[in-house]
Amino acid sequence: MAMHIVIAGAGDMGYHLAEQLSYDNKDITLIDTEREVLDYVSSKLDVLTVMGDATSIEVLQRANVTNASMVLAVTTSEKTNIVAALLAKQLGAKRVMARVRNHSYLQQENIRYFENLGIDNLISPTMLCSREIFNLIQNSSFTEVFDFEGGKLNIVGVTLDQSNPLVNQRIMDMSANPIFDDIRIIAILRDQKTIIPRGSTIIRNHDHVFFISTKQHTQSILQLIGQEKRDIKNVMIIGGDDMALTTALKLENHYRVTLVNKDKERCKWLAENLPNTLVINGDYKNVELLVEEGLEQMDAFLALTDSSETNIITSLTAKNHGVYKTIAHVDTREYIHISHSIGVDSLINKKLVAANEISRYLRKGTVEAVSGIYGVDAEFVQYSISKNNRLTKNTLKDLHFPDSAIVAGVIRGEEVFIPDGDFQLSVGDKAIVLALPQAKSALEKLFH
Repeated sequence: MAMHIVIAGAGDMGYHLAEQLSYDNKDITLIDTEREVLDYVSSKLDVLTVMGDATSIEVLQRANVTNASMVLAVTTSEKTNIVAALLAKQLGAKRVMARVRNHSYLQQENIRYFENLGIDNLISPTMLCSREIFNLIQNSSFTEVFDFEGGKLNIVGVTLDQSNPLVNQRIMDMSANPIFDDIRIIAILRDQKTIIPRGSTIIRNHDHVFFISTKQHTQSILQLIGQEKRDIKNVMIIGGDDMALTTALKLENHYRVTLVNKDKERCKWLAENLPNTLVINGDYKNVELLVEEGLEQMDAFLALTDSSETNIITSLTAKNHGVYKTIAHVDTREYIHISHSIGVDSLINKKLVAANEISRYLRKGTVEAVSGIYGVDAEFVQYSISKNNRLTKNTLKDLHFPDSAIVAGVIRGEEVFIPDGDFQLSVGDKAIVLALPQAKSALEKLFH
């Protein structure tokens, strides 16, 4: 029996989730008020569609929420999402999640009100993105940063060029360097293909390489790739909607933040709500204006407008003006795939961040976290080893692990391991696995 999932809202986020989940052979029903949108989805994905308002009991019953393992209310209206989730729960859905905008709902002390009403999870894509941006600014030398168990293990991504000492080296030859006791290369993105490296793999110019390390050894990676840690002090943000606001709020107590937005009234409102941010009213497409406002003194530039094109172009401009770290928000899937080759340091995408958060609730086996990677068809999955099964009886090399997956790290209480083939898992371990899509079903069996 496939897991039955109902998604309310077939916009960008609903579509992206439906697409992700249909790969996993889930049985999916999408609800939307617009026939045209549903026809488009039906032509692209193998899902059922129901036309109507997700706050209508009759529409929810037609979508069979009564037998749903999960209902995801992700329309653009917060009120619709909350009402749809509450009704779905009352009608018998096992788990319900609602997408919200209001930040105060997400404060720890307020979440319980929603839980008491029956909503299992609230999700705010903008809050998740601002958290990810904060992480990237703190670890500015890397293009991606994933942390597990509060940062006990970190996975970071970086593009290597011709001048890098690792380029044209075989992985097995590098391992003589004692640095490799605490860090390991676990994935390489080359020409939009993901490679799980073996000893004989050679690092090439322009490879985008992912390392895993313990928190205290993240510095060793910089040493290895011949980079200095760069401290960020001044940050410029362009844009003025929810994402720019949330991000500025998160950054303004740690960095000097300048925010540029072209709407005068919105700027007044932002200035009132961002006590420690310098808010400037002006057209951020005008490079001269940005330079006048200190672009060349900035350490980081965050392009968070609602136009992917504007975000990419202004980030490249910032790069040309000597800004060390650029992050662009992009909505378009095509751009994500070419991110590493266009020259913007890091891309961020609301739908992807939210889909990662949601997908960990949908896995079989004991999954605790899932992180998708921009432009890569692989993901990091954190499993907990809950019972004595064959995983704990053999060393990793004897487990017949699929070739398309690798155990990148293991957390055992306070201890952290970067395992080799002779490592043996035990009950209570948390294993971080890098998996290509074809490894999914084998891993679900292994970790079930």
